[in-house]
Amino acid sequence: MKISVIIPTYKPQSYIWECLDSLCNQTFPKDDFEVILVLNGCKEPYDGQIREYINNHPDVQWNYIQTDQGGVSNARNIALDVAKGEYVAFIDDDDYVSSSYLEELYAKSDEMTIAVSNSFAFNDGNPEELLTYEMTSAFNTYSPNGRMSSSKVRRFFSGPWMKLIRMSFIQGRRFDVRFKNGEDSLFMFLISDKYKYVDFTSSNAIYYRRYREGSAVKSKMNKKYVLKNSFKMIGEYTKIFLSHPFRYNIRRYVKAILGSLHFILAHAK
Repeated sequence: MKISVIIPTYKPQSYIWECLDSLCNQTFPKDDFEVILVLNGCKEPYDGQIREYINNHPDVQWNYIQTDQGGVSNARNIALDVAKGEYVAFIDDDDYVSSSYLEELYAKSDEMTIAVSNSFAFNDGNPEELLTYEMTSAFNTYSPNGRMSSSKVRRFFSGPWMKLIRMSFIQGRRFDVRFKNGEDSLFMFLISDKYKYVDFTSSNAIYYRRYREGSAVKSKMNKKYVLKNSFKMIGEYTKIFLSHPFRYNIRRYVKAILGSLHFILAHAK
């Protein structure tokens, strides 16, 4: 198995079918990738709907798991525990990808490199009107440079989406379920001692990010919670860095700390 695609989902609406359809339409050989779909914290009617979809698309290698325990980090960890792929791709259930997404990411990945795709963002219900999105701008800026040091493009590593990650980079390490915000960037920092480079697909390999009202991205956070969570994050970044100070990049560590402080200033007004 070359790629394991991991999709956590909770009380999914109709957007999940667009996500799954995009994987059914991949140009990458279907024998070479699996889709691990984890329904977490809920069951019916979603469980039955998902099983029906899977039964109607038998050409894809599905691994469907339902768990009563909620949390996106827990769902991703469950999927990582059973993943068979040499590489892993994380996709949120309300997002979707272009048909060449997996094929192009795989072509640019190797034992020291994380491949990154192009990305677009849009508001739910209006996919034709693309939003101004910093990741699109970053891709347009850096992709012409080709393969480059990952420490120079930290903005691509705030989360696990839009990329293909070698399982040997992850090993037994997992998402920290104690955090509800910032856990994605913390995970990417945790595994940053294993990869050195980033390379880019063509602009045709696209991760489409959907912004929904009421989603975690759109939700406002309590000031007290922001302060407490951010300082816990800083403590965890420091703990990881000091555990192996010669393996982790100090510039990336400092930028992670500054990013947490910036988050405090931006959300605690």
